[in-house]
Amino acid sequence: MALCASTPTPCQWFSQLADLLDARSAPRLIRLFLGAVLAAGRRTVTSWLRAAGIRHDFRSAYTTVAAVAKHTDLMAARLARSALQPMLAGTDRLLLGIDDTPTPRYGPEVEGAGLHHNPTPGPAGSPHLYGHVWVVLALLARHPSWGVVALPLLARLYVRKATLPRIAPDHRPPFHTKLVLAVELVQWADLWLKSTGQALWVVADGAYAKAPFLKPLIALGVTVVSRLRKDAALFTLPEPRRPGQRGRPRLYGSQRLNLAKRAGQRRGWQRGVFDLYGKPTIKVYKTFPATWRPAGGLIRVVLVKETRGWIAFFCTNPDASVADVLEAVADRFSLETAFRDVKEVVGAGQQQVRFIGANIGAFHLCLWTYTMTEAWAWNRADDELAERSASPWDDANRRPSHADKRRAWRRQLLGEEITTLLRAGPTETEIDAAVQRFLQ
Repeated sequence: MALCASTPTPCQWFSQLADLLDARSAPRLIRLFLGAVLAAGRRTVTSWLRAAGIRHDFRSAYTTVAAVAKHTDLMAARLARSALQPMLAGTDRLLLGIDDTPTPRYGPEVEGAGLHHNPTPGPAGSPHLYGHVWVVLALLARHPSWGVVALPLLARLYVRKATLPRIAPDHRPPFHTKLVLAVELVQWADLWLKSTGQALWVVADGAYAKAPFLKPLIALGVTVVSRLRKDAALFTLPEPRRPGQRGRPRLYGSQRLNLAKRAGQRRGWQRGVFDLYGKPTIKVYKTFPATWRPAGGLIRVVLVKETRGWIAFFCTNPDASVADVLEAVADRFSLETAFRDVKEVVGAGQQQVRFIGANIGAFHLCLWTYTMTEAWAWNRADDELAERSASPWDDANRRPSHADKRRAWRRQLLGEEITTLLRAGPTETEIDAAVQRFLQ
């Protein structure tokens, strides 16, 4: 099979990531990336192998998937610099999203799998599921037409403490909570992305608004935006020091703030227009500074009045504007959309691998395939990505979905393969093999 004879940019990304592996495994990883893009049906590793034309060397291909787990940090950094950095030119800060997501698995021999809370049970679903839970770091980039797009870069597998003994001791990971894993991901981002000179902002779900997550990030100089509990123990600003007063300055005020009372007061509410979810939105809000022990000091609090009540958000940068906070919270929703597409379109969690290293490698291949697909489609016109002439009932102005972009990229890759095959003067056997591949 001809692989990227013209060396287009996406195949350069494949090569740049594969160069971090052993020279014997690098070519197989390039073909696995290509197979992950071209695979149809249920996206198991075997479907990747069939799409990539890997037959006799399939056992080594499984070894390559597991080898990726040892180099995820370096590969994610290289992907961010080569594929994503041009998309962020001209921005003064990098907005990162942190959240966790489960992937259902089956079978007692799948290492690291356990019983976890199901965030999207559906009408007939169970409140719990058996599988893996991943803490994922994604870069949130704003497209001029599509709005904010989440680009997953790196993940950590969360394994419950009760599940760890079922993993073989020679490759059993240490136990870390989700908060600790999230801090590791942001520390990676601070190491590899802060060299761009752009400030790092992190937006996370309210479950991460706790001291083990907030204080290490504040020490790094990273700004955090998240949801605030309605019963949060807030305090006023510290009182001014008296002349000649000795000792360290106070970090917290002496008076307790009650968010419910603040929200119940009719005075102080303001009305503003903000760019949320890709359109101007009117919000009624109230904002004030406060001190909070989990954040180690001063924060900016924003209360928003909704039809069903009020919601509280906070930012660890007290100088942040209300627009900065609300837009970051709205941008975090793109990470939920990315989780859905990574599972349903790319097929994360469908790979039938058992060992923990193979599971980590397969999940990252799915994440990076999603991110590279979005990067490939970033500067292309909508009509090039989504052809809806056969569906006149569809909205022609609807932005391309990730499935549309994936299909367009597959068409380009297969078109380049046809061009390369014709240029080489194919034999009848090669033409027959190509036809069979395209039909599959």
